[in-house]
Amino acid sequence: MDSGNELGEFLRARREMTSPDRAEQPWSGRRRTPGLRREEVAQSSGVSTDYYARLEQGRERHPSAQVVHALARALALNPEESAHLHRLARTERGPAAVRRGGGATVAPSLLRLMDGWLHTPALILDRRLDVLAGNRLGRALFAAMLDQGETNLVRFTFLDPLARDFYPDWERVARSGLAALRAGSGELMNDSRLTELVGELSLKSAEFRELWARHDVRGKAREAKSFNHEQVGELTLTYDSFTVDSAPDQQLIVYQAEPGSASQQALALLGTVAADLPALPTAPSDDYARKG
Repeated sequence: MDSGNELGEFLRARREMTSPDRAEQPWSGRRRTPGLRREEVAQSSGVSTDYYARLEQGRERHPSAQVVHALARALALNPEESAHLHRLARTERGPAAVRRGGGATVAPSLLRLMDGWLHTPALILDRRLDVLAGNRLGRALFAAMLDQGETNLVRFTFLDPLARDFYPDWERVARSGLAALRAGSGELMNDSRLTELVGELSLKSAEFRELWARHDVRGKAREAKSFNHEQVGELTLTYDSFTVDSAPDQQLIVYQAEPGSASQQALALLGTVAADLPALPTAPSDDYARKG
């Protein structure tokens, strides 16, 4: 993704949302906004106010790893946000860039493994949150999206009216999805497909524009999510996310229900629907490639 000034926009957004208390900064004088002032971030980071201003404005784009580390500390960034800042700054001593490889091709062995999980929904996502593949139960779980030919989770969340019924806690899902998309964007700075996706959503959804401007960063890891499925009703599942070592741009997302819960019963019922779906192909078909 190439926004022109992704580094500066991230710094400004985090500064404006970081309270002096959180950053352990003393209050000084009256404030028009609850965030930090530029001079406060600069002073805490050991750089001049002019230099920090140039970073936010995009006139300086190559801070050292030491400066980036100091900025992360001054802004009270969490580990994921700090890693994202290092990626945007392209620091030599920051977290290593993820090796690009694999593209949209999911290994046939992984597809076969997933299809053997008869009671566990599973999807393969890329950094844009495109669904590259899913086992039978995963495809049945997300039928409201996939049956329409839509394969991007964020586009579905913000542009499809069905999403607000499908996700009972729509706002939390929307925030989580954007934070995960932002986390992946640090490795996709010049990716035309991500740029097109963000441009389309920015044009069509005011809610997307507002949340995207926050620059929240949080990768998919483990979280409970509620669904209102058209065929089996409400169910709450916990997902875990795993990086695919042979294709670091891909994530395996696995969903589980609490044993003995009503959600487990609903998932079992969904399994009867999933049994009628065709077997997974040996390689992703166009059905699981991004529309376009």
